[in-house]
Amino acid sequence: MSATHASERTRLASRSARLTSTGIVLLVLVAAVVLGFVLTAIEGRNFFSTGNLRDILTATSILGFIAIGQTLVVLGGSLDLSVPFVASLTGVIAAGTMDGQPGNVLPAVLLALAIAAAIGLVNGMLVSLLHVHGFIATLGMGLIISGYIATNYQGNHGSAPQSFRTIGISFIGPVPVSTLIMLGCAAVAIVLLRRTRTGLHLYAVGGNAEVARLSGIRTSVPIITAHVLCSLLAAVAGLLLLARLSVGNPTIGSQGQYDLMSIAAVVLGGTLLAGGKGNITGTIAGVTIFAVMDNVMAVMQTDSFLRNVVRGVVIVAAVAVYARRDIDRRPARFERPGVLDAALQEAK
Repeated sequence: MSATHASERTRLASRSARLTSTGIVLLVLVAAVVLGFVLTAIEGRNFFSTGNLRDILTATSILGFIAIGQTLVVLGGSLDLSVPFVASLTGVIAAGTMDGQPGNVLPAVLLALAIAAAIGLVNGMLVSLLHVHGFIATLGMGLIISGYIATNYQGNHGSAPQSFRTIGISFIGPVPVSTLIMLGCAAVAIVLLRRTRTGLHLYAVGGNAEVARLSGIRTSVPIITAHVLCSLLAAVAGLLLLARLSVGNPTIGSQGQYDLMSIAAVVLGGTLLAGGKGNITGTIAGVTIFAVMDNVMAVMQTDSFLRNVVRGVVIVAAVAVYARRDIDRRPARFERPGVLDAALQEAK
């Protein structure tokens, strides 16, 4: 009898070990949706109503853009704390350039993206060439941008024409157009990580930069690429916020706490903060879990302090589960795969 129980426990442990971090976060997402359905039903609301689904999907788009970029940076072993300020800066600059004129939309968008790319390039060069830790480099960049915004923009600035605002309020069925654009960016990022040399090198550098360098990889290229893409996606989020608000708000990024929330979504999605392990699918699931949690707690009129407590508990629990699994699955010392092998395995 005891032998049977031991065999059953072994079989369950084997199944659990085969479950990936992405699989875990997807199961958590399903559980969150089921729990959300029950709790909103108790409050007399329909969780799956078109309006409620639109609210949840709309909430995923802004954070989703930034979290996708943050995932790329974290996979390379870095961080980007400048994203909320990039979103605010590009929003006010684009709004000022548009100034309510439909003919200025394209130049304004290109200018915002160019500025964001330049910021990401500087961040990437600081991290990869000068070996400044991403936390410090992007914190400094964020403070510089914050100081510039506070000095030059007092209150709302500029305006977006109606043709541009349509992007923020349009739907295809129950799905916001902004969410579809975000999912398109996620698909491109997945292809980048799985099918391109830059993506595989990003995993390798994040896993062990020195070993990657000794393997012949130019470690600066994937790091700079990740930071540039992260800033560009933050700029897209800033433009989308402009489309929704119709004016440029100099504090909209910091109000949303997109730096911390994007990192939390990345961690919740199973990406290792030290780099080298994780994927975009898990991050999108993490963003959706936060959107579902916020929606349910808004329906239940939960206190804002309690909301942060719930978010914190979920994040800590997720990291604890992932850390425990990594300990259990760690291979013997002399059986560890090489950094490139690990990158290829992770990309699969």
